Amino acid sequence: MTAIEQHENGLRLRIFLQPKASKDAIIGLHDNELKISITAPPIDGAANAHLLKYLSKVFKVAKSNIILEKGELNRHKQIFIPNPQQIPKEIAELLGL
Repeated sequence: MTAIEQHENGLRLRIFLQPKASKDAIIGLHDNELKISITAPPIDGAANAHLLKYLSKVFKVAKSNIILEKGELNRHKQIFIPNPQQIPKEIAELLGL
């Protein structure tokens, strides 16, 4: 499985999460995963909630529609983003768009 998979109804991302960073950003590839940094600490689900909020902003998708499929208690996550309205330039470059 690659870091980003395109499906007819959305994108599946394999993410390596770096919580408690200085800014929210899509860093790039890291060991066949997409490295994303967020400012929230990894305490009581704050990092997951912040990650979903960040992804909803950059992909222009309702936060409630994004699905955290794997990795709720782990830095390695798998997330499905249904019908993204916008593709961030970092993702578009990796997809060759």
